[in-house]
Amino acid sequence: MAWIALLIAGIFEWGWPVGLKLGFSEQGLRWGWLSFSLVSMLGSGTLLLIAQRTIPMGTAYAVWTGIGAVGAFVIGLWVFSEPATLARFFFVGLIVAGIVGLKLASS
Repeated sequence: MAWIALLIAGIFEWGWPVGLKLGFSEQGLRWGWLSFSLVSMLGSGTLLLIAQRTIPMGTAYAVWTGIGAVGAFVIGLWVFSEPATLARFFFVGLIVAGIVGLKLASS
């Protein structure tokens, strides 16, 4: 269950950078998106807390941030048309390799 909580916590990590990016426009603050960010942060942190009861803190934190970083990268490509360069994919691949390695090392 701890790994499932950690996976869901990582998915919640995707919400807050999206909410922050969309939370400000030329017209000013967009409170709905900023609220979405806060809910995402709260859900993510709560599930990380639950996961760390079983998974070592360093492993849980690294996996959590990795899932968040990879997810934000993919959302940036698909939703915000960010650059899809070979170098960016290579380095995100290193993050994925680290996440998988940490999961295997903790089994």
